[in-house]
Amino acid sequence: MKTQQKKSKIQLAFLGSGNMSEAIIKGLLDTGLYQSEMLLASDTSEDRLKSLRQTYRIETTLSNREAVRSAKGVILGVKPNVVDAVLAEIRSELGEKLLISMAAGVPLSRLTAGLEREAQIIRAMPNAPAKVLAGATVLAPAKGVDASHLKHALAIFDAIGKTWVLEESHLDAVTGLSGSGPAFAFMMIEALADGGVKEGLPRKIALALAAQTVLGSAKMVLETGEHPAQLKDFVASPGGTTISGIHFLEKHNCRATFIGAVEAATKRSRELGEK
Repeated sequence: MKTQQKKSKIQLAFLGSGNMSEAIIKGLLDTGLYQSEMLLASDTSEDRLKSLRQTYRIETTLSNREAVRSAKGVILGVKPNVVDAVLAEIRSELGEKLLISMAAGVPLSRLTAGLEREAQIIRAMPNAPAKVLAGATVLAPAKGVDASHLKHALAIFDAIGKTWVLEESHLDAVTGLSGSGPAFAFMMIEALADGGVKEGLPRKIALALAAQTVLGSAKMVLETGEHPAQLKDFVASPGGTTISGIHFLEKHNCRATFIGAVEAATKRSRELGEK
């Protein structure tokens, strides 16, 4: 009598367990979309895997091939410079499984070439606020991706924030804007808080006020549907404090600086894709 093989409960494997993979794991567990026994992570660092096991109670492995073999879907979260090596390692195990790549700047053509065949691939550009379920993610599916796979990917990233689907040609700009943007926003919050401290506010209060101000402002844009310029005018009364501050920002090319930051990050994303 043959012994019946135990069916794996693993639904999703993470290849590479860096900050973004951890943010998604946390989000998926916090929302209840997945249970811990349904997730598996691989990494080259046993210490990193030990930390994930202890924190999230998920399964881990040092083998990418084992991770892909065990799961129904795969999220590729490794650095761009090792993508080709990882694809060569897993290509025999992937089959028709969904592969979601978060490797910045790595195009679908390179992913397909690395697997040596057409596959069910979706590129994803999430961002750091996924860790607090406030992420912004853009998906770019390869030609021929099943509707069910796209629906699955949308469910994953909707669980950790908001998700949009765009053509791949937009992803470098997405990387420059929402991928790198949180760092720019953190710098703005820090600078606003420093301004408050300079004018005599306690550091802790200044930082809380700055963060809440940026959070509330973003919420107004999203929930009112009004253009930021209209909302700015709502705050800036004639001859008041706000218009004086706006004048200072305009004199120092504030908007041009932010536009330039997104442009520089986008350019770097394109460079990574060409390597």
